[in-house]
Amino acid sequence: MSAQKKGILAYSAYIPAHRLNRKQIAEYFKIPVMPGERTVAGYDEDSVTMGVEAARSCLQQLGEENDERHKGEAGIGIGMTFFATTSSPYREKQSIPTIIEALDLSKQTQGLEVTSSLRAGTSAMIQANHQAHIQRSLVIAADKRMGGPSGLNEQLIGDGATAFLVGEGDQVVAELVGSISVQAESIGQWRSGDDSFVQSWEERFQAKVIDETVLQGMKQFVQRYPFKAEDITKVIISVPGAKQHLSLAAKLGFTQEQLQDPLLAQVGNSGVAHSLMMFVAALDAAKPKDKLLLIQYSEGIDVLLFEVTDAILNRKHHTSLQAQLEQERHQLSYGEYIKWQGLLTTEPPRRPEVKRPSVPAMYRNYRQNLGLYGSKCTSCGTPQFPKQRICVQCQSKDQMEEVRFVGKKATIATYTIDYLAASQSPPAIVGVVDFEGGGRIMCELTDCKPHEVYMGMQVEMNFRKLYTAGGIHNYFWKAKPLRIKESTESQEQGGA
Repeated sequence: MSAQKKGILAYSAYIPAHRLNRKQIAEYFKIPVMPGERTVAGYDEDSVTMGVEAARSCLQQLGEENDERHKGEAGIGIGMTFFATTSSPYREKQSIPTIIEALDLSKQTQGLEVTSSLRAGTSAMIQANHQAHIQRSLVIAADKRMGGPSGLNEQLIGDGATAFLVGEGDQVVAELVGSISVQAESIGQWRSGDDSFVQSWEERFQAKVIDETVLQGMKQFVQRYPFKAEDITKVIISVPGAKQHLSLAAKLGFTQEQLQDPLLAQVGNSGVAHSLMMFVAALDAAKPKDKLLLIQYSEGIDVLLFEVTDAILNRKHHTSLQAQLEQERHQLSYGEYIKWQGLLTTEPPRRPEVKRPSVPAMYRNYRQNLGLYGSKCTSCGTPQFPKQRICVQCQSKDQMEEVRFVGKKATIATYTIDYLAASQSPPAIVGVVDFEGGGRIMCELTDCKPHEVYMGMQVEMNFRKLYTAGGIHNYFWKAKPLRIKESTESQEQGGA
């Protein structure tokens, strides 16, 4: 162990609330399918919104969300943000500025978007751990990919995101022991610029190439960082397909007990987030001194070896991956799924087409709409949203300071269920949300059914996509039922 530990300070995963049971695919196409279910991003979610929610949960573990300490001053806060994805909302436009605004990070934070490979997440993790001049980095990995209908990839793929705060100090819960990257040109899975779906080559050929690449790469890794198979507590292997991780583990000398569950029966392969989501699950169950080996294959391999520290016992405000998987969830029909993916053409709403949002108006309101900043009257202390010049309570003029509503406790004051409004998931539910300490906002509700909503219901604000028009994605915040406790006694004690 080094004198100054560097590794994972905090970590989190984000699992969408929606699931597609693979039996739905079987019934629709009359084909055999894998057992279990896969996660599906909501119609108002994409890789950016899922990444933001994973990052918010990650930062909350150190009490940093809605806290001036994360602004990046004097090396105390986050100096660099990585965003890894193969499903960016734009082909030409970075997503990191949107993420920075939504997380309320300093605009001086360096940003690096890593893409075009399923190794993007692990590559970002390696880079974050080797940034000697930056004390803390935020690594976000998120994907929302599509497999062609009736194909194996449709069954295998799942949506989700992970986030890791990487840095130095006594709070490191898992220290990076070593890492390597090995490049190996191959075309096994790919998606060209005009492809809507992930494509895959014949499995037997893929298996041969993967075996050769992983075994040779691991030989190099062991030469550089010697260890025996029995030294490893959990080995995390992310490769295409549903079974090859099993044969690879055996060829590398690992037992079934050492192999981390690939989450295919509950989540699916979540792209750049897949191996890191497995890593989150391994950390949730880890104890001090455990060694976690992470192997990510894609046109080569990334290998990372972590050792868990005593700080894992001091986790706070952490919701485990298993707790998210066990929460109440929305089971989708196959019809809903293909509608949300844009694969089913339906009658358009009998309303005027949504106009492209005004770029100047978006620019003027980025801090309000992406950061959810309102104003607070300095004369009477009344918070209000949107920002006002004249106080709604005491009518003072231009006596305002900014206040952020993200992270505040909130409840539904009243709501309406609209069966006529255009919505990809009708009916539309709009609520009036009251924040603890004052402030009120009218917004959409998401991830809930009409019968679940009631006045006084506790909600939390989630970053979502309102709509896309003219190729421009318009983001805002929606209210979501508060269903998961922040932590459990066993999680705070670091045990599984």
